[in-house]
Amino acid sequence: MQLLAVPMASSGGGGITLLLPLILIVGMIWFMSRTQKKQRQRQADTVAALAPGSKVITTSGLVGIVEETDGEYVTLEISEGVLVQVVKAAIGRVIPDDDAADDEATDSADEATDSADAGEESTDASKVDVPDTGRDKADGKVQDTPKLPPTHTEN
Repeated sequence: MQLLAVPMASSGGGGITLLLPLILIVGMIWFMSRTQKKQRQRQADTVAALAPGSKVITTSGLVGIVEETDGEYVTLEISEGVLVQVVKAAIGRVIPDDDAADDEATDSADEATDSADAGEESTDASKVDVPDTGRDKADGKVQDTPKLPPTHTEN
């Protein structure tokens, strides 16, 4: 008996199909390393911008005000008269000043009120129809809300 070798059919583009997954893997690694590099740069910028009086949150969740910065360490005041020294790398983020946050909150609240007032007709406070909540007595006094029984007993 004699066996004959029969050539197998090939797809013709074997080299490209093997390189495509390799190229995708290298691209994903490059993209992830680039993202991490940007995060490290943002962290370094945050730490470099620390100045006394800045309110910060550490990576462990400790909130404090920067009192002084050294080469590696930052001294935080976490409560009145309580100072803690942490490594600069432990600073997670800087909280913006309360004045700026309050101004933005006030501005957005004013805009919401203005837009709500623009859509309504001017009404007098005495003409506002308030639905009956079922809490009024016949003589017009507001009834106390019922108190719930205690959830535990003391021995």
